[in-house]
Amino acid sequence: MRDVRIMHRYLYTIKEVLMNTVKIVECPRDAMQGLKAFIPTDLKVRYINQLLKVGFHTVDFGSFVSPKAIPQMRDTAQVLANLDRTNSDTKLLAIVANRRGAKDAVQYTEIDLLGFPFSVSETFQLRNTNATIGESLERLKQIQEICLKHNKVLVVYLSMGFGNPYGDPWNVETVQKWVDILADLDIKIMALSDTIGVSTPESIHYLFSNLIPPYPDVEFGAHLHTTPGSWQEKIQAAYESGCLRYDGALKGFGGCPMAKDELTGNMPTENLVQYFDQQGIKLDISRTHLASSLSLASVVFAGNL
Repeated sequence: MRDVRIMHRYLYTIKEVLMNTVKIVECPRDAMQGLKAFIPTDLKVRYINQLLKVGFHTVDFGSFVSPKAIPQMRDTAQVLANLDRTNSDTKLLAIVANRRGAKDAVQYTEIDLLGFPFSVSETFQLRNTNATIGESLERLKQIQEICLKHNKVLVVYLSMGFGNPYGDPWNVETVQKWVDILADLDIKIMALSDTIGVSTPESIHYLFSNLIPPYPDVEFGAHLHTTPGSWQEKIQAAYESGCLRYDGALKGFGGCPMAKDELTGNMPTENLVQYFDQQGIKLDISRTHLASSLSLASVVFAGNL
């Protein structure tokens, strides 16, 4: 099977790149979830409804997790009930951390995708979800079964995908071992997540160029964190290695508090748009609605700056 995957590698990658099928995933949930000051529900609704007008492929809008763990997301169901997708083809994604969250999320027909954080670092998986990697794999299997039963797509985020500060093993073989396992579970979308902002153009190229070829039926995404001066080289490395799915957050809000550089945040979505515009890649993005969203983002996050 692996040999067959490798044989299809170049056909798949070249075809997809030539088709310019770049997908941008806007992540207000990631931008908001770590903030201490609670963003009012009506303001969240207003903001996400504005994002739905832009033309993003997906909006990662909320999460079905314990409100004790992430208080900022305790109103996800209320937000969802007030979203307007009348003239939007944008998909909605919600993060879940266990079977209970998945069962709650799949009850909503408006949700298209569920996201699950799966770390290749044992230490981080325990800290993030209070479960070992083995236990998390069992959770993931249960969530995948629930998704398939309810016609949802599961997106697995491979957190600590570009390295970790704990001394846990990390190299392309470590990541590929888990990709093998997830692919066998029929996971179709996997996003490599730069949880602590340590990715470099070299490591980005190293991973994507080694992981994309053997898995023509898996869509690999890039959830990159960056400083203001390093964003372009990271996007370029991912794109030139065949990656066509990118997470971002307007103005780079959010990120991981464990990053060594305090300037490290989420990849600014407007920078993604700028880069692909410069490359002549057609994005079905409304520049008018994007500008309005950027203005509104300053209002939404004003109390947390």
